[in-house]
Amino acid sequence: MQEQQSTRRRTAFVTGASQGIGAATALALARDGFDVAVASTRPAKLAGVVAQLAAAGARAVTVALDVCSQSGIEQAMAEVTGAFGHLDVLVNNSGVTLRQAAVDVTPAEWDTVMRTNLTGTFFVTQQMGRHLIASGRPGCIISIASTHGVVGIAGRSTYGISKAAIIQMTRMLAIEWAQHGIRVNAIAPGTVETPSRAGPLADPGYREMMLNRVPLHRFGTAEEVAAAACYLASPQAAYITGHTLLLDGGLTAH
Repeated sequence: MQEQQSTRRRTAFVTGASQGIGAATALALARDGFDVAVASTRPAKLAGVVAQLAAAGARAVTVALDVCSQSGIEQAMAEVTGAFGHLDVLVNNSGVTLRQAAVDVTPAEWDTVMRTNLTGTFFVTQQMGRHLIASGRPGCIISIASTHGVVGIAGRSTYGISKAAIIQMTRMLAIEWAQHGIRVNAIAPGTVETPSRAGPLADPGYREMMLNRVPLHRFGTAEEVAAAACYLASPQAAYITGHTLLLDGGLTAH
């Protein structure tokens, strides 16, 4: 089922939206004419984002969401669909990172990363799929993966495994839900300069090591990832599903 332009405002739900890629994506969607629901484990941190959304002319809805809680996922999705009446686009951006040698990863660290990055993303996506299938509407799901899910790097095994699983989830659900007009894609950024990366990138040695891996010799921006998400959410991308868009300055071209 092909997505069509409509006079009604489209709606989007962005998780992990208090800063960085999530905040930039929510704002870019608002500027593209979407009403936007934004989620965070601490909704008070969304105030600045909501002000920007309103300034862009969007209706904004805030919800508390811990993607490690199944009841929390169900409640958040019910609040968003109740507020908007329909939901067209989901952007899965909630996630945690871990820099740890594989031999030192603890079961607790493994569980934290997998529950947030993989299990949480799957069950938020499941709720979106259920909503779209029940309403008989086409829709678009975009998950933020990572180049760590495509190529190897020391010290990021657990995180990379979780993101590789997101890429395969994207393929699987794109096939299963195509009959319902639901497109499922992912974006795999390389290193993006966001508040969550400020600590590691402040180390000059680490920063230079990471830059030297990138042919364009610069890091990405949250706004570039947001622009990619807006494209995948647009009618111009209506024939794209099951795809992971690499946004990495040429890193994976080696």
